[in-house]
Amino acid sequence: MTHLRLTLGPYDFTGRLETETAPKTCAAILARLPFEAQMVHVRWSGEAVWAPLGDFEFGVPAENATSYPAPGQMLLYLGGISETELLLAYGPVRFASKAGQLAGTPFLTVTSGLDQLADFGRLTLWKGVQTLRMALA
Repeated sequence: MTHLRLTLGPYDFTGRLETETAPKTCAAILARLPFEAQMVHVRWSGEAVWAPLGDFEFGVPAENATSYPAPGQMLLYLGGISETELLLAYGPVRFASKAGQLAGTPFLTVTSGLDQLADFGRLTLWKGVQTLRMALA
C-alpha cells in the first residue's frame, strides 16, 4: 500500500492511495509528486474543500467515479462540464458545481488525522484559502 502525507494548511494527515480501484489515477498522482494546490471551501457540494486546477490534464480516464464521497475521501474530477479539480470530503457531500452534479474518481482515503478533518474544513470555510501539499509518506 502506498501512503501520502497531506499537509492541509496547519494540519498533517496521512492518506492511502486506492491503487486497486483507481490504479491509473493513482499512478498519475504519483508521477506529479510532490503536488501543491490551493484549497477553498466548496459552494454547492456540502462539507468539503476543493482545489480548482483549471485545464490541468492528468491523462487518465475516470475510475469508479462517485458523486457521494465519504468523509476522508479525495476525488479527482477530470474536467468536462466544470474544470479539473480535487475534492476532499470532511462530512456529507453531493459533489456538484454551478453546472450541476459531478462525479470524480476516489483515489485517496485519509487514514490518520481523520478526527481533525472537520476542523480543517471549518478553518477553510471561515478563514479562506489553505495550501494543500501531497508527498510520499
